[in-house]
Parts: sequence; C-alpha cells; structure tokens
Amino acid sequence: MKRILLLLSFFICHFSFSIAQTYETRYARPVHDVMQDVAKRFGVKFKFDSNVDTVGVVLSYADFRVRPYSLEQTLDNICKHYDWNWWKQSGNSYKIKLYEYPRRHEDEGRQMLEWLSAKYSNVEEWEQRRAILKKEVRELLQIDAFLDSCVKDAPAILSKVKKHDGYTTQNICLELTPGQHVFGTIYTSLKKGKKPLLICPDGHWPSRYRDDEQQRLATLARMGAVCVDFDLYGYGQSADEVGDHHTARAHIFQAACGLRLLDWMLKNRKDIDMTRVAANGGSGGGTHTVLLALLDQRITVSAPVVHVASHFDGGCPCESGMPVQLAGGGTCEAELAALIAPRPLLLVSDGGDWTSTTPELEYPFIQRIYGFYDAKDNVRNIHLPDERHDFGPNKRQAVYDFFADVFQLDRTMIDESKVTIQPAEALQTKIDK
Repeated sequence: MKRILLLLSFFICHFSFSIAQTYETRYARPVHDVMQDVAKRFGVKFKFDSNVDTVGVVLSYADFRVRPYSLEQTLDNICKHYDWNWWKQSGNSYKIKLYEYPRRHEDEGRQMLEWLSAKYSNVEEWEQRRAILKKEVRELLQIDAFLDSCVKDAPAILSKVKKHDGYTTQNICLELTPGQHVFGTIYTSLKKGKKPLLICPDGHWPSRYRDDEQQRLATLARMGAVCVDFDLYGYGQSADEVGDHHTARAHIFQAACGLRLLDWMLKNRKDIDMTRVAANGGSGGGTHTVLLALLDQRITVSAPVVHVASHFDGGCPCESGMPVQLAGGGTCEAELAALIAPRPLLLVSDGGDWTSTTPELEYPFIQRIYGFYDAKDNVRNIHLPDERHDFGPNKRQAVYDFFADVFQLDRTMIDESKVTIQPAEALQTKIDK
C-alpha cells in the first residue's frame, strides 16, 4: 500500500509539474520534451553527442526560448543555457554537442573576417597588425622560454642512407628536451646541386609512416627537393617517451620540433638552398605549417592543406592548447596564414570539412592582404568540392604542382608508383636508453 501511495504521489507531482506553466515554476519543462517539440515544429531531427545527457534536465522559461521564425536562434537559446552547441549535419539533421572553444559556426567566421578586415586598409596598417600578432603569438605560445629549456647542441642520431628510385631516405633523431626526442625521416633528391627544403609537420592520421605521407615526401624529393617529417607528440616513437598527446605541451613541443629540425637542416646540410624553404602539412599538420611560417622568417613558402578556416582553430590541444588565437585582441587561422604575405602561399580545401568555406571566405580575405603588396598571384586556392578530409591523390597533386611552380621542381618526376613504401620500423631511429 505504501508503494502504491508513493507512486501515486510521484505521478501527481509529475503531472502537476508538467502543466504548471506559471511564473512561479519559471515555466519549466524537461529539456528532452522541449527538443522534441522544436524538432516537430521545424521538421528536423536531433542527434545528441554521447557526453550530452538530457536525462532529468529541466529547462526554465522553456517555451519562451523558442523563436518561431528561427531554428538557429531557438537552438542558441536552449543550448547556451547548458554550455552546449548545435551543428548542422546532412539533410535536416542537427547534432547537439558540448561547447568546443576552437570551433565556431561559419557565420561567426564571416563576422570575424569582417571585423579583422576593418583593422587595415593598406600595407602600413597591415604591417603594424602583423608585428603585434607575431609578438603576441610567440608570447602566448611560450615558445621562447621552451626553446631556452631545450638541450643545446645535442648531436643528431642518423641512420644509414637508403637509396630508392630518384631519392634517398635517412632517419634523424634529435634530443629536444632531456629524455625526449624529435623523430623524423629525411627524403632527399638524387639530383645534384642546391635543393629546396620542406619541413613537413604531420596531422592526426594514424602516423607519419602511412602510405600517403611517404608518397608525398618521396615524390617531392624525386622532383628535386629535400623533405623532412617528424612524429607528433605522443605518436610513433614519441609515444614511448611521453604520455597523453592531448595536452597544451604538445602545441609547444611540436612547434619546437619543426624549428629545431629547420635549424639542424640549414646548419648541417650543404645541399640546401636557404632561399627556398617551405612548410607543408595537412589537417593538424596544416596548423603547424601556418605556425612555423609565422614563427620563423626563414620559411619562404607555406602550403597548409585542409586546415585554414576562420571558424575553426584546430580541435586538438596540439593545435589550440596554448591560446595563440587570442593574440592581437583576437585572430583566426586565416589571418595567421596571411602573415607570410607576400611570400607564396597555397591553400588546399575541400567540400567535406571546415575548409568548405575557403573559396568564398578565407581565400578572398587573404587575397586582399596580398593585394596590399600587389602580389595577389602569390596566393592560390585549390578547392575540391566533392572531396572530404584527407591528404588524397588530388590534394597531393595540388602540392606537387604548387612546388613545381614556386621552387622550379621537375614535373616529369611526378610518379607515385616509383615510391618505395617502407614499413614503420624502417622509418624509426634506434636510440640507447
């Protein structure tokens, strides 16, 4: 009998709550019910991320948050109450996720670029802005203090040189901080004479040992370049030395890896043409391509692939863990990429990720800055609207074509079938512990 009374009391309270839409109850309703009503009203479907829990969650002033003329404003009013955010998916589907500080909506990117564009209308104003950004990015990244803490003049550990069709490979290991190393592989053209150098930060694909990375670097080497890539912090051999990759330290460490390899290559390789030095990487490697060109004036060319967006800073702490996007009162990857102007810049974008807006938003914004130097032709965008987020054949071809133009590489050597795909162990360096 007691159990029946408790159940009856629960249902009475629940029923009373569900109909008590008054000021005293703050017009509260279960958020799950509210979202069902919104879905029905606007003819859409909602998918909730696994870390968004609506069970037992009650929304105050629920129906007053609905804007009958705007689904997006309605979702803003509901989601921001819980530090959630909404994202348009394919068709009429929307995903509800926790708030992500480096990710914004496309319209927010547009507003950011409009706000930034109003700050400079000529090369003098842009140069003032650039000086501020370069100074504050270094400070926010804390890169100089980190470099001061690095091991000084540690000798490189180099593997034997392996000869392939038109290029060689040699693994390199440098001690960066005590007990922690940068592990990479150097791909070198067999052509004689001075060669351009490409520093190639990696993205968050399985590892730098994957086929497409070997194909890209080896092909560029066959064309006449020297390329060097390196492990992400906590990936590949680095995983044996550090713990979690998803840390702010990874942001600093990976930037330092690129800088140290650049230092070593320019100091120790007599076959490098110091006037032809580039950074090239995709996704998270694109983030560090932009960062490397910003940090070091010796980078004369930049080619970030599937990365540059005004509304996305990079979703991993190794890209946005240190708050560099707060430099200059607020910036974004499109403006940071433009800091290399008027030196050559390639943006490769596609229709299946955050770079889908590049042709209409980021590229015109950057072109305008290049226009301050009468150098609009020095920036180009290869957009692949039917492709998704990867470093596939068409994206690699865009890179080959770009470097053939800016570094006068040999197009006749573009043949990925000539590349020897090596196992991971062959691209690793043995070190004494």
